[in-house]
Amino acid sequence: MADEYSAVKRGKLVLKGEKPKAKKRKHKRKDKSEDNKVDEDALKHGGWWKVERIEDITGSISIEFGNNSYISALDNGLFTIGAPHDDGEGPSPEEIFTAFPAGETKFALKSGYGKYLGVSKEGTVMGRSDAVGPMEQWEPVWQDGKTAILSSLSKFMSVNPEDDSVVAQNVTAGEQEVCNIRSNRSKEVKQSNVPEEEEGDLAEVEVNYVKKFQKFQDKKLRVNESGVTELKRAKLEGNLHETLLDRRSKMKADRYCK
Repeated sequence: MADEYSAVKRGKLVLKGEKPKAKKRKHKRKDKSEDNKVDEDALKHGGWWKVERIEDITGSISIEFGNNSYISALDNGLFTIGAPHDDGEGPSPEEIFTAFPAGETKFALKSGYGKYLGVSKEGTVMGRSDAVGPMEQWEPVWQDGKTAILSSLSKFMSVNPEDDSVVAQNVTAGEQEVCNIRSNRSKEVKQSNVPEEEEGDLAEVEVNYVKKFQKFQDKKLRVNESGVTELKRAKLEGNLHETLLDRRSKMKADRYCK
């Protein structure tokens, strides 16, 4: 009998009329690695990461063709492909350029010799200009995870396999034209406190909220047709959400409006 009692699982004594406390659930800690993912590719290139948008082509930039090989400036104003670097090694000083925006979709590059990269009519990439003109503007093209650079003559930059010179001679981007634009700037993480529904102008904001809350019995979107003047006033007065709710209630199609 004693053995039977000892086998009974003992719990905390609960007095009459006292409610047992609910057990706290243990939440699994989120793995920090999920938030701080290591860019293995950047590590292999000495911290130089792949640029995938035009806004990031600014400051120190290198252009990689092949594996850890970068175009390199020569003192005669021409360019060649440098020797491959070991894993963990970034570009050499002569392989680093300074990038500047040239409009919304293009950029300009200045070599360490203080000259801007341009292209001749024959398709030779040269760095001999003191200013940025039409011939010194380049356009990045991203497609299917690959990068190519288009010259002002609508031909793509590549490395000539015969003499390792840098040229822009082909109107289509093949494997020879595929490159990586790399930067060592700190990546900027844009943080916005604006809800996704409130991105855009006021007319778009109202449509976003209608899409979020409206019941679609007949699959028709019902938006108040009073215009945005009322919304502009409400935004200035700080009661935009209340006004949006009131306008949706008049359409009688919102699950939060009766």
